[in-house]
This record gives sequence, structure tokens and C-alpha cells, in this order.
Amino acid sequence: MTIETVSWLVMIVQVPAQPSKHRVAVWRELRRFGAVPVGQGTWTAPNVPVCRTGAEKARELASAGGGGMVLLTTSAGDADAAELRRLFDAARTEEWAEFTADCGKFTEEIAKEIAKRKFTLAELEEEEQGLERLRRWFRSIRSKSVFPSTLVAEAENELASCAAALDAFSEHVYRQVHQ
Repeated sequence: MTIETVSWLVMIVQVPAQPSKHRVAVWRELRRFGAVPVGQGTWTAPNVPVCRTGAEKARELASAGGGGMVLLTTSAGDADAAELRRLFDAARTEEWAEFTADCGKFTEEIAKEIAKRKFTLAELEEEEQGLERLRRWFRSIRSKSVFPSTLVAEAENELASCAAALDAFSEHVYRQVHQ
């Protein structure tokens, strides 16, 4: 996909302030599929199936909350399209950076547990849950990353390092439990 071939969704959302749960539900849905805010109550995302489906769900949530959403499709000019792409890519870059930082924390945690020789089944279960959380998070960000990016491969490598660290820890626990 090039900037010139991508059309964009523009979502203008209006939901009453109270109760706030409806506004929050719409906001969460918009963030879930990768929409980025461009102004007060206005969001954008590439016009691709995953984003269009998410926008329709956000519209339903807004309506259920007593509000509404205007959903426009636009083919922005080169400069505007480049700016929308920059905003969208910046949001993904931020998410990938946070993800890879958490992967680093995970592998550091495993290294600390190995250094402390804390080879218990309870600790192993906790670390397995941590890895599963990272895997879910990876899938979530990956589903929003509709444009090619080297950040996906880098994050994939970080996640593989986490899995390898957990495998090594599992071996220690297995040896400790089965002595």
C-alpha cells in the first residue's frame, strides 16, 4: 500500500459525557483497531477491512450510549495523506516500543529468577502467564499494523527471545522439581 492508494476513514464521534462508560467503550474500540485522534472527537484510520469493521462497532457503541458517529471515507491529497500516515505510524511505533520494552523486562525478570534460583512451579506458572500476556499484546498490535514495518519483525524477535528465556527457566524448574 502506498500513501497515494490508501483512502482514510474519518470518524466524528459524539457521545454524551454521562454516563462516561459509553464514551470509554467507544474510545477503547477506536484504540483497539488502531484509530488515532486528529482533533476533538475526531479519529482517523486507514480504510482497510479491520479498521472499517472496528469503526462500525464504534458507531454501534456510540449509538448505544445515546450518541452517534459520522463515518467518512476520504482520499486525502499527497500532503494530507502523508500526515495521516505519519500519525498512524507514530502510534504504532509507540506501541511497538512499549511492547519491546516489556519484553526486555520479561527477560530481565527471568534472569533474576535464575540468579536467585527461584525454581518453583508457582514461579513458572506466573512467568508462563506473563509470556501469554505478551503474545496477546503482540497479536493486538500486529492486527493494527496494516502498513509494512520493520518494527513487526523486531518485536517478533523480542517475543521469541522471551519464549527462549522461559524455556530455559522451565528446564531449571523441571530439574529442581524432579531431583
